[in-house]
Amino acid sequence: MPGMTESPMSATDNRFAHLLATRPWLLADGATGSNLFDVGLMSGDAPELWNTEHPDRIAALHQSFVDAGADILLTNSFGGTVYRLKLHNAQGRMGELNTLAAQIARRVADASGRMIAVAGSMGPTGEIMEPIGPLTFDEAKAAFAEQALALKAGGADVLWIETMSSREEVEAAVAGAGVAGLPIVCTLSFDTNGRTMMGISPSDFSAIEKTLSPRLAACGTNCGVGASEVVACIHNLAQSMGPEVVLVAKGNCGVPQYVDDAICYNGTPEIMALYARMALDAGARIIGGCCGTSAKHLRAMREALEAHTPGPAPTLEDINARLGEVSNGARAQWGGEQSRAGGAAPGANLSRGRSARARRAGSDGADSAGEGASA
Repeated sequence: MPGMTESPMSATDNRFAHLLATRPWLLADGATGSNLFDVGLMSGDAPELWNTEHPDRIAALHQSFVDAGADILLTNSFGGTVYRLKLHNAQGRMGELNTLAAQIARRVADASGRMIAVAGSMGPTGEIMEPIGPLTFDEAKAAFAEQALALKAGGADVLWIETMSSREEVEAAVAGAGVAGLPIVCTLSFDTNGRTMMGISPSDFSAIEKTLSPRLAACGTNCGVGASEVVACIHNLAQSMGPEVVLVAKGNCGVPQYVDDAICYNGTPEIMALYARMALDAGARIIGGCCGTSAKHLRAMREALEAHTPGPAPTLEDINARLGEVSNGARAQWGGEQSRAGGAAPGANLSRGRSARARRAGSDGADSAGEGASA
């Protein structure tokens, strides 16, 4: 792409690691599922089956992102664990479908004439893990490990664990992916008042990241509830993790809306371009788009990043004024308040995590005070 030069890569280098080491920022691609809906995928279908049924359409989507300037292509394998494929009676094809996903992206990347990293997309299993649910750590780790090895066999340069919400599944996914010996990226979806669905905040993720084995090559956030929340999350992650951690911002293209019996996203190319610049200034080094992000949006992001002179990190007021209001939770975390109570949404039931015994004892009891503080 114009304005970007690449130094030679040795035979032993990993493409993703090389790009990170030689470039100030990288552009990840856009959406998979929402773009495939535009070319025939139906609600409830497994996109991974299209790796054999319509490989030309998968390759065309990758090519559109290459043409728009993507440096990283995510494979069509988000639901590629045996647990997700079981919903479509395809669990026995896990290896085939994941390897094909990486091979399709690899061919497009290699034909581009420039260095593009292929990222093996690995989404949640869809199961609830112990101690809340039945899925054990070892079972989840094994599922992620076999998916990781299949993606590596197809030519993936990096394993891209995304849209996670629980500590237990993050730990299992990273441990499983580690068997492949590739760099690992992990992103969480902070889509519930500044936290994940399972209650993890950016500060919590910072603490978790330091305990993971193997350690991550990059981490951050994807999906979520709009560009403003993603940029605020990048700020909160940067404050918690420090400058040595490579941060990833891969936000949705605006907010989903139901129009004419279909889900669409209200983000424009201009908004996504602004989001890309603000995410870079907030601390992200890898920036892309998630649900709703088309090649048209991605091209605007690439052009905006190439023309951008890095500046100071955006303020909360900047984000609110230019991208939209952030949640109470993200706002509280920005100010240093990490408790759920400090960033609670109006009407939140803050006592639901307390035991029945504590509720009966009332706020004067020692047990009640202790449990209320950790809620």
